[in-house]
Amino acid sequence: MKNEKLALLEKLVNIDSGSHDKKGVDKIGGILAGLYQSIGFHAEIVEEKEIGNHLILRHPEAENPKIIIIAHMDTVFPEGTAKERPYKTEGNRAYGPGVIDMKASHVMLFYAMKYLTETNNACLRNVELVFNSDEEIGSVHSRALIEKHAKGKNYALIMEPARKDGSVVTERRGSGTYTLTIEGEAAHSGIEPEKGKSAIEELAHKIVKLQQLNDHENGVSVNVGVIEGGTTVNTVSAHAVGHVDVRVSSMEQFRPLEQKMEEVCETPDVEGTRIELTGHLDRPPMVKTEKSKALYELAKEIAEELNIDLKETYTGGGSDASFTASMGVATLDGLGPIGGNAHSDSEYLEIPSLDERLQLFIKLVERLSL
Repeated sequence: MKNEKLALLEKLVNIDSGSHDKKGVDKIGGILAGLYQSIGFHAEIVEEKEIGNHLILRHPEAENPKIIIIAHMDTVFPEGTAKERPYKTEGNRAYGPGVIDMKASHVMLFYAMKYLTETNNACLRNVELVFNSDEEIGSVHSRALIEKHAKGKNYALIMEPARKDGSVVTERRGSGTYTLTIEGEAAHSGIEPEKGKSAIEELAHKIVKLQQLNDHENGVSVNVGVIEGGTTVNTVSAHAVGHVDVRVSSMEQFRPLEQKMEEVCETPDVEGTRIELTGHLDRPPMVKTEKSKALYELAKEIAEELNIDLKETYTGGGSDASFTASMGVATLDGLGPIGGNAHSDSEYLEIPSLDERLQLFIKLVERLSL
């Protein structure tokens, strides 16, 4: 007989739930809402028109919970991926789209709440669960919802997966996205190229200058990751666009970096072209505060009691932990099971870690509720 946790995981993984797949995300949300309602939780659906709905879950006796638990329901994979490469297991690993980021976390979290319900644990009064549908595209729609429910909380537990070595995450870089739009003048490249003002040429100059703003040693990175431009090979391009990813380790780094980007874009290198830079910081950095450090130390202490060697790590990737941390809430991320290769065809879960991290999570919630 199949392990019931893995049976639930298979069910979730085999449903496409990309960020823009409202139908698929809402199907995941419906399954999860039903599961939590079956153990006595109240499920509030926060409706969205274009993306999947969000879920707020509480035990009926949770009047003023001090712990917010955040997990996202969306993945990065397009519709049809689950059919092309459905859930499978090989040895101690499970594979499939979203298996570690973060459908295994949802399985782990549900069984943690189920255990606490079955044991009539009073700490259920101390938790509020927020499941959002757009984390993989920056939580643009759900950020305000997360911040609303994080207000007044003492602790934020974020269910992103643990790293490959089992580390939890205590620091993350902040991230921003910018768009560089350049307008030039079209001309035939064979008949009268001198009349053209190449937007692509101007973009090339700006790419080189923006990339020179990188300061990897201090955790600052600027990457022009996608470019667009031109119509035909024999036309001097009248339009070009560059999409820029920015990462910073602290808020003090952000404004000076943005000012440098603005300075780069103030003056065209190709006379006659026009430049517009738009964008903003999507997620602030997750900075390790004294409160967050104490939360990690508590988790590490509990892990030692369970014979788990728990380490912490810093990552450049973003998550919803940034929002709660920037509000001053003690935040710990990467509390899901262990796995790796997220967002790829080889994404995997280390199956034994599902129960191991389940026990760690239960005890952490219990200890925070004393």
